[in-house]
Amino acid sequence: MRKSVLFILFIFQVITSAAFAQDVVFTASARDVVRTGERFRITYTLNADGKEFRTPDMKDFMVISGPHTSQSSSIQIINGKVSRSVENTFTLYVVGNKEGIFTIPPATIKVDGKEYKSNEIKIQVVKSNNQVQQQGNTGGNSSSRGSVNSSGASSDIKDDVFIRVTVDKRNPVVGEQVLVTYKLYYRINISTPQFNKEPAFPGFWVNNLLLNSKSYKQYEETYKGKRYNVAEIKKYALFPQRSGKLIIEPAEAMCQAQLKAKTQKRTNDPFFDNFFNDPFFNRYKTVDLNLTTRPVTINVKPLPSQNMPADFSGAVGEFDFSSTIDKTECKANDAITLKFTVSGKGNIELVDKLNVKFPPDFEAYDPKVTKKITTSQYSVSGRKTFEYLIIPRNPGNFKIPPVKFSYYSLKKKKFITLQSSEYDITVAKGDGSSAGMVYSNVNQKDINYIGTDIRHIKVSESHLKPVGVFFFNSLSFYLWLAAPVILFILFVIFWKKEFEKRSNIALMRNRKATKVARSRLKKAHLFMKEGKKDEFYVEISQALWGYLSDKFSIPLSNLSMDTVQETLAGKGVKDELIKTFIETLNNCEFARFAPADSSGTMENIYNEAVNAISLLESELK
Repeated sequence: MRKSVLFILFIFQVITSAAFAQDVVFTASARDVVRTGERFRITYTLNADGKEFRTPDMKDFMVISGPHTSQSSSIQIINGKVSRSVENTFTLYVVGNKEGIFTIPPATIKVDGKEYKSNEIKIQVVKSNNQVQQQGNTGGNSSSRGSVNSSGASSDIKDDVFIRVTVDKRNPVVGEQVLVTYKLYYRINISTPQFNKEPAFPGFWVNNLLLNSKSYKQYEETYKGKRYNVAEIKKYALFPQRSGKLIIEPAEAMCQAQLKAKTQKRTNDPFFDNFFNDPFFNRYKTVDLNLTTRPVTINVKPLPSQNMPADFSGAVGEFDFSSTIDKTECKANDAITLKFTVSGKGNIELVDKLNVKFPPDFEAYDPKVTKKITTSQYSVSGRKTFEYLIIPRNPGNFKIPPVKFSYYSLKKKKFITLQSSEYDITVAKGDGSSAGMVYSNVNQKDINYIGTDIRHIKVSESHLKPVGVFFFNSLSFYLWLAAPVILFILFVIFWKKEFEKRSNIALMRNRKATKVARSRLKKAHLFMKEGKKDEFYVEISQALWGYLSDKFSIPLSNLSMDTVQETLAGKGVKDELIKTFIETLNNCEFARFAPADSSGTMENIYNEAVNAISLLESELK
């Protein structure tokens, strides 16, 4: 009975204190001085629940990302009085590209239907000193640790989310493949990272091994005594082009994380202690994380100069070399196709032209180069073909000497020279019939006609017509005369109907919105049964965002949480349903990297998406 009475008194205090809410304060803050090209943060803080946040015109700055929203709340009991405070934060990441002192106008937001404005901000942009600050020592470690800067996050969150760079070789030779992997380590719920500054690899030829990958490779790993979920978000095959110290420059990424904001105990009463430890008060807040990798130094050794072949062009790896010819006997002015193929594993795209020596009586054209490169998660391989078109102009017996191809073998640690076969070509006297022949396997514009002064007379069959029969004034003549008018009339009718259909595109998309969303949800359900996590979340996200885009004729690029809330509110949708739909969108985004049971989370997200679309469709009818 005592606990019940105290609980009722507590609820009464909350209600009465809410009636005397504090004044609304909406403030903007940023650094006073920044450098050109430097990314900095502008933060807008509101001590109430607001909506329709609008950023000011920032014509003098470039907005990289944002606004990113986070919220925190707390309940305090002081001398028996209960008070609740709310803080909403809107964060923008911007860059100043020109020097000067600039004023950013106020931002606006609505609280209980009343519009509030923030203060103006004056920022001085000074010239950059172009100095890159090295983050930590890169020698000795095979990986680099990411640093974390977060708004509203605890200082030890950097141990819960970071990006680690690993390389499989620290001392390669010029042209040897170096495998670089960017691993995201996390132990809390986060969103998909977005790179503000992509990795840079000066001095390397780069091949992105995850360019066509639709999902991240994920697994668990123990690092420094702690268990983490790991996602391989980027992977590159690097081929150094020069010797010496080459630095893999830092990359910068942003993501959002969900953190628990527990209410601290304010009383020694056991009832209130248990009350505040209830999960209802263990709220979550969203914070922005800035993840930065460390630079990595690669010490590249030169290839040995001893026994280096004269025709070596820089190929490093393991390769095969072969050649084929379509014929060794022909007539003068007939075309011959000669192919050379280099295949294997290594920097095959950097293989240059071959040194082929043709007889002086042969006319040769530049080779047609074709390549097929295959990338796996660990290496680059493939083949490169050089196809030559050669035309012997005079009869006789000729030889095409062997062609050499040299490369440096990483397995044998030495240079290896391969050579093709030698070809004996017998050319007979031509009869002139092939002088004007066209060959389709090379660039036709390079083919020259030989012996064009005499051409054979073409004899064809004659087509006779009855005497007195003319096309003019015949039925066919008038039909052909009327055909353009008839076709024009049909075109106008067709165009008019097509125009009417296209004018109702918005209506057609609106009617099909639910059907398309259900189709995507059906595919998501199949992926859920098959355990395909990434494909499942892609279909769920497309179903939710695509439904809103089709239903209200809003381009996907213009959709955001704010536009969704404004649009649904403008259509008279209940606030509770709007909140449910937005929470479903947020849960779908965070669940992708959630270190929880995948099958259970996928089923909950699927049920939430089906319920949200069904309720919204019923509300809009």
